Amino acid sequence: MIQARTVAALREATDRIRAEGETLAFVPTMGCLHAGHLALVERARTEADRVVVSVFVNPSQFAPGEDLAAYPRVEEADCAKLEAAGVDIVFLPTEDALYPAGDQTIVELSAIPNHLCGLTRPIHFRGVATVCAKLFGAVGPDVVVFGEKDFQQLAVIRRMVSDLLLPIQVVGVATVREPDGLALSSRNQYLSPDERERACSLHRALRDAAERVADGERDAQTIRQHMEATLTESGSILDYVAVVDPETLDPLDTVEAEARALVAVQFGAARLIDNIALRPPA
Repeated sequence: MIQARTVAALREATDRIRAEGETLAFVPTMGCLHAGHLALVERARTEADRVVVSVFVNPSQFAPGEDLAAYPRVEEADCAKLEAAGVDIVFLPTEDALYPAGDQTIVELSAIPNHLCGLTRPIHFRGVATVCAKLFGAVGPDVVVFGEKDFQQLAVIRRMVSDLLLPIQVVGVATVREPDGLALSSRNQYLSPDERERACSLHRALRDAAERVADGERDAQTIRQHMEATLTESGSILDYVAVVDPETLDPLDTVEAEARALVAVQFGAARLIDNIALRPPA
């Protein structure tokens, strides 16, 4: 596995791959890799001939007071996992490599970030879009792979790729979960044992919403109220509970076609997000 720390070294490796007529799939990560990330790598290997993974804790998506300094960084362990997973190139850029002196350009969407996580983290998706645009330019992938757990992020990337006419296929991969339903996340390590047990309420609330819609419930307010009740009973602090259009993330009054239920809550030091597809019967 090639380890590249500069854009020049990365492009030297990817240029050789393209010269041989092979395709590239790319998985951007912030490291501290778990089984959810490795599921993205596994999917990437089915989508292209070669796989590139980046490990970079992106400062531009953290606001002052968020957990940038505390975000776990375990590069050696991450590289060992990626090599075992069959990754061809791991990109390990420094901050200066992606944000050189004099850098002035940002990428910002006008609508999708004005929902959900974007309401309490107003610079987050600007940082996500900007760093992903830079990474896509550096890697030159044919396919990029993202997890559905960060559904708003996935929607941002799909819109950005479409709007900027980038020749990239965006693939979403279903959320990987613990046996009790908790979505895998690097931030789960912040949970105390009691909080970890109560955090199962996220998936329980979402699964109940999906079952209600499958049984014929159409009223989005009713669906939200049941989710809120489940989450409140768990002792979590609610950030949002939403039923939205899966492309625009605009809130819905009724569920007439496939929709998305999303939740964000706080358990102690951990802010957890999750979501599920809502599919009414034909």
